[in-house]
Amino acid sequence: MSRDLIAKPLTAEAFAPFGDVLEVAESTPDKIINQGMCGRHHDRATLDFSDGQAGLSLFDSKPRDLPYAVELVERHPEGSQAFVPLNGVPMLVIVANDLGDRPGQVHAFLSQPGQAINLHRGTWHGVLAPYQAQGQYIVIDRIGAGANLEEHWFDTPWVVTEIATDTSPAEG
Repeated sequence: MSRDLIAKPLTAEAFAPFGDVLEVAESTPDKIINQGMCGRHHDRATLDFSDGQAGLSLFDSKPRDLPYAVELVERHPEGSQAFVPLNGVPMLVIVANDLGDRPGQVHAFLSQPGQAINLHRGTWHGVLAPYQAQGQYIVIDRIGAGANLEEHWFDTPWVVTEIATDTSPAEG
């Protein structure tokens, strides 16, 4: 038995409760720099750490496909976490509302090439899941002492069964 999810397109508005969507495709640069040859889209994500410092890591992740079983979610109570695709591969982004000590309603999104995400500190989320192709990512998150990972395993997994084409809010 499972609970079905439909992955909705990733939009800034639908994703706002969980984090920031980072993209330059449809926005005007805040500044023009580098002798007029580069648009700077300035300060687009809130990096939020209780302590420690920002670290930049490289991830190389195996592809996922549908149906995609979501058996666990995790969160990082001490810091936000940003995923910036290097090779343009879309990713299945799984997030859940927070009920304090456990995740609530689960939501699924599918990013598009050119989109990155920054998860707010403490946001329940699925593991990195590039869709249909190997994905390489820059990950910016907290580096510091102490535990910064909580996992929640579902008694009944959620399963992403299809990809929606409209931009209405994600449903679980």
